[in-house]
This record gives sequence, C-alpha cells and structure tokens, in this order.
Amino acid sequence: MSKFIPKIRVLLIEDNRILREGIAAMIKKQQDVAIVAVSDGRENTLAKARTSKPQVVLMDLSLDSQNSLDIVQSVKKNFPDIKVIGMGLAPTQMDILEFVQAGAKGFILKNATLEDMLKTVRAVAGGETVLPYSMTGSLFTQVTEHALSKGKNNFKSDIRMTQREKEIIALIVDGMSNKQIALKLNLATFTVKSHVHNILEKLAFHSRLQIAMHAQGEK
Repeated sequence: MSKFIPKIRVLLIEDNRILREGIAAMIKKQQDVAIVAVSDGRENTLAKARTSKPQVVLMDLSLDSQNSLDIVQSVKKNFPDIKVIGMGLAPTQMDILEFVQAGAKGFILKNATLEDMLKTVRAVAGGETVLPYSMTGSLFTQVTEHALSKGKNNFKSDIRMTQREKEIIALIVDGMSNKQIALKLNLATFTVKSHVHNILEKLAFHSRLQIAMHAQGEK
C-alpha cells in the first residue's frame, strides 16, 4: 500500500497564458505539490484564495492588469497564513525589498529550473524564506537592520524635508508604491520617483525600506 503524501496547495497567478499553462502542467506531475486554482490576475484574487484555500500563492511580480504589490498586501491582510512567492525575470533589489515588506516569503527567477522552483515552493510552504541567491547578502542585511532598529528613535530629524517630501515619506511608511502615491497625491509617477530619489539622497539611504524604518522610529 503506497504511503499518502499530503500535497502543498498552490494558487498560481500569471497573466502569460503559455507560462501559466506550462507551470501548471509541470506541477501537476508532482506527488507533493498541486495547483488548486489558477488566475490571469484579472479575477478577484481574494475570492480565488477563499474558495481554493491554498497554502502558497505563486505569482508574477509584474502583472499587466493589477499591481502585484497590492495583491501581496491584500492576501497577507486577509489570509495571513498563506505564503506568497513572487516570480520575475530580473527583479531589482528595490523590488525585492518592497515585496518582502509587503509580506512575500519567496522569490523565483523566471529562468530558474523546475527543480529550483519546486525547492522554493516546498521550502516556503515549510516556513522558510527563500530569496534570489545573488541578492541574499545585502537584502538580509537591510531586513535585519530593520528588525533591530524598529521602534528606536534614530530618524535624521535635523535634515530638512519639504512638505511634499514629508507627505511622500508618510505614504511610503504606509507601504504605498510610487504609482499608488502618484494617484493619492495627483502627481505623475515620474514626479514621485524624483521626490523619492531626493529623499534618499538627503538621508544618504539606498532603499525605501530604510526610509520607512527610520520614519517609524521617529514616532
């Protein structure tokens, strides 16, 4: 009698049909991983998660129809036990930092092998955090600094910020992307990026996470 192996339940969100169907077909052959629902990013992700009850959401980091960061934040807010893994061709360190801050627990480069993808799914489902090898050193350093300095009053308050920069800092703390901030403040996304660049230069920081970390410490 063969031993029963409980399968890791995965919700796949990918707007490229070929990739979506290809990934689903490959995972279907696994004994310990199952695709319980798929989405092209246009459907209601929370409804899909509610009905399919996945342990892991495997999603494209750059959906055309929705802001992937918003999806991660919504999933983690409504289903905190679900683990989110992002897939991307070449995510930058800034992308990774933003998704970590939103609650993602793993990342897969789209040029990864099937074996690496399955290892990531299994590891994240088991409670681990898995990041692209080329980024782990600097990323873990910044995430650790964030955890260690949370709540400390170490914001550089002697540096003058414009009123607009202060507004943008507050929205960064709220976890908003440049696009979301632009919509909120009725600005062009390019203008928001320029303000964020100026804030980083004034504070001698390298990431939005550092801005949020120090702004929270000021409170």
